[in-house]
Amino acid sequence: MSIDWVGEGVSAKGVAERGFNVVRATRTIPGLLWTPEGSQPAQALVLLGHGGKGDKRQGYIVALARRLVRHHGFAAAAIDGPVHGERRRDTTTDGDDIEMEFAQVWRDDPTVTDEIVADWRAVLDELQAPAVLGPTPVGYWGLSMGTILGLPVVAAEPRISVAVLGLAGVVGATKQRLADDAASIHCPVLFLAQWDDELFRRDKVFELFGAIGSSDKRLHVHPGRHQEVPAEEFGASERFLARTLVATSA
Repeated sequence: MSIDWVGEGVSAKGVAERGFNVVRATRTIPGLLWTPEGSQPAQALVLLGHGGKGDKRQGYIVALARRLVRHHGFAAAAIDGPVHGERRRDTTTDGDDIEMEFAQVWRDDPTVTDEIVADWRAVLDELQAPAVLGPTPVGYWGLSMGTILGLPVVAAEPRISVAVLGLAGVVGATKQRLADDAASIHCPVLFLAQWDDELFRRDKVFELFGAIGSSDKRLHVHPGRHQEVPAEEFGASERFLARTLVATSA
């Protein structure tokens, strides 16, 4: 494995952003890393999983990453999903089309979850190298597709000590995998749900939350459809990550 930095990066308002590629076997994993500007070391690292319609530059991903850096001195990293961003073979940018393509891959490719888990673990290995961030505490944040593919990452990776998950349920081609992996999660978890979610039935969402094995888990539910998560929940999840990661590093 190796990490290759892309370009010179940019800095603004205390946040440095730099692209990278991690090479794992025959796969190239495109990602972004946000860190405190200058020589200040990051206090922790949060891995960010984007949704099915977006990529590593999805608006709420970038906004959350910058908040984690500015408000808490953390680093944040995001990678493109299996048919997203720089992994795409065409120039399609329509979110609905990309989401439909992901749904097909999720249904038809039994390796997709294991490959993304291995991708994230390879990226984490590279980012925790002494020359980059070092062995900082690690959290995970990902909703919708970020949970479908990210919950198994949390289950597989012992370095992750806190997670924000949600907007997904025990459904789809990997529903048994999700339930089984949820049972093996024992770190603190904040789980977000939308009462009127049109993509995931409420009972299936609650079933996934119930399957999480952690004794330290909490469920936040708001009225509204899948994409109507209120801004206050992004703030709540930021504070939840910060509180737990600061305790981990103490």
